[in-house]
Amino acid sequence: SLNLTYSISMTSRKRRPLEKEGIDYFFITKDEFEEKIKNNEFLEYAQFVGNYYGTPKAYVEKLLNEGKNVILEIETQGALEVMEKEKEAISIFLLPPSLEALEKRLRGRATETDETIAYRLKRAREEIKCKDRYMHTVVNNDINEAAKEIADIIRSYM
Repeated sequence: SLNLTYSISMTSRKRRPLEKEGIDYFFITKDEFEEKIKNNEFLEYAQFVGNYYGTPKAYVEKLLNEGKNVILEIETQGALEVMEKEKEAISIFLLPPSLEALEKRLRGRATETDETIAYRLKRAREEIKCKDRYMHTVVNNDINEAAKEIADIIRSYM
């Protein structure tokens, strides 16, 4: 078994109706978040559309101490920070088959405005430029294929 677990991010944004504390995110205030930044309590953090998002160091350490392999699903800025700090981290860049396919997926969700979709596509174009700084790249053509490829990559380090 790969013994994988997701890290839960901390955020300063307001909780949405169906989100659960400690499952979707750890929700804290902006002031609390900034205090934690000062105290160096994040592996990485970023600001996105006026809210903070970060990976709490203590939470990840707790999971690692339980013998788990922790997955951080984070944007490139944070990932590059983690790669610098954590030499044992395995980095995998998940690529869309194309920007057209990504746009189609975003529109298919019907949860975002045109403006947000345009912003996400712009961000994706910028982030793709970082892909060569990752140890591995996986194209998400088919979710099951991509998952198998990621599992094989992780297995190769065990």
